[in-house]
Amino acid sequence: MKIKEENFPGKDLFTGLFGEDVYLVGGVVRDLIISGDIDNRKDIDLMVVGYEYSELEKVLKEHGKINTVGKSFAVIKFTKDKVTFDISVPRMDRKKDSGSSSHKNFVIESGKKVTLEEDLGRRDFSCNSIAIRLSDGSIFDPFNGTDAIKKKMIVMTGPEAFADDPLRLLRAARFSSVLGFEIEEDIYKVAKDVILEELSAERITEEFFRTLLESAVPSKGLMEYFKLTILEKLYPGIYRMALTIQDSIFHPEKDEFGHHTVFIHMLTALDIGKKLADIKGLSEEEELALLLGIILHDIGKPVTTKWEFKRGRMTVTSIKHDSVGVGLAESLLEKLKVETRMKFPLRDVILKLIKNHHRIYDLYYNRTEIGFKAFSRLLRDMDGRDDLLIFLDFADRQSREPEPLNFSDVDEISNWYYNRKEELKISEDTIKPILQGRDLIGLGISPGEEMGKYLKKLFELQLDGSFSTLEEGIVQFKKIRGANGSK
Repeated sequence: MKIKEENFPGKDLFTGLFGEDVYLVGGVVRDLIISGDIDNRKDIDLMVVGYEYSELEKVLKEHGKINTVGKSFAVIKFTKDKVTFDISVPRMDRKKDSGSSSHKNFVIESGKKVTLEEDLGRRDFSCNSIAIRLSDGSIFDPFNGTDAIKKKMIVMTGPEAFADDPLRLLRAARFSSVLGFEIEEDIYKVAKDVILEELSAERITEEFFRTLLESAVPSKGLMEYFKLTILEKLYPGIYRMALTIQDSIFHPEKDEFGHHTVFIHMLTALDIGKKLADIKGLSEEEELALLLGIILHDIGKPVTTKWEFKRGRMTVTSIKHDSVGVGLAESLLEKLKVETRMKFPLRDVILKLIKNHHRIYDLYYNRTEIGFKAFSRLLRDMDGRDDLLIFLDFADRQSREPEPLNFSDVDEISNWYYNRKEELKISEDTIKPILQGRDLIGLGISPGEEMGKYLKKLFELQLDGSFSTLEEGIVQFKKIRGANGSK
């Protein structure tokens, strides 16, 4: 396999330093075999055999900037010409306690005494257990990874793959979803007995987020979570959606066996949300909020669903599933330590999406009766992120269409909301309180409980459309004060 300096900056440097002892390893090899190039790769892993870590460090520091933050894993971050490489010596992981699957329960052996094959053998799947010699492009593939790639299969490198690190079960789902590969049947058999409880919330959440962000079809990743018992073990609230039926008239979407479940509805809406995120150019944080809002918007249905005689027939209903779902989602997000991400209030936005996910359609349904008040209160309740609510609402409704992914933008209901909001001249600025405490101080009100009551009442009147300027607000304040018997 030809590896040219043009699309692999640094090739000549590394082969000049280490000759035939330097190899490309890891995901970059897999992707190179799949696509034929490695342009725009952010993570490039190299391995140098026949060296101790200290020897590798000594050589590299003469040619670029090094960071030894990965020393415990025998990895050096090497930066040259603004490109960073992860460069390691071969290593093996040996368990300290055979009864524990904790990622802290390992002793790492590395350096000259560990062979290239032994290093590749500790890796999770055969498609990730391939090395390419940088100097001549020859492939070293002791576990038939190239064959697995050709067959588009996720295959365990060895029987201890998940015992060594249970997170690999979640990685199997991610690789399957991102690469479009199928998972070998043996992995499903092993998955039932894999213990996931010792995994940290941070590792679980980051892997889950990567599945959602990196996959063009995140529903495949979630379906693999279901099949690999990950949902049952880590996300029981989501797992119960697969056991909860929906009314087939209102929710015609179904799986290949004809089951109309909340889970299938959610998976369909999830892929719609992913396509919308791409169309609208959402940031990673906005995309995560939307996708997690879609995943959890019906989490309250398993505990609220019942049969009810309505419209002349027995109907499946889920009254108040939105408000019930907020509490269930909040507990799950707390368990997974989902709070803020890059200063974006991820947790709060997700919960607001769940609580309000029916309100866009409710406004449209009652469009002849509602106006400024209803719109301004919705915008206030969403802290100005009604754009994400529109996208969730669209995904929720679009999932019921015969060809749910056949769209290029939001529909007429979404556009009605945009247009009506513009007609009413409602924006984030209009839902900010016009009157502040300092204004009331100037009108003779001291800070304290009384001021708080006045400000709350005035803000409610502002949202009702009773005033839109400071002067009008002062008039309203004087009316309220007069009605209270105050001067």
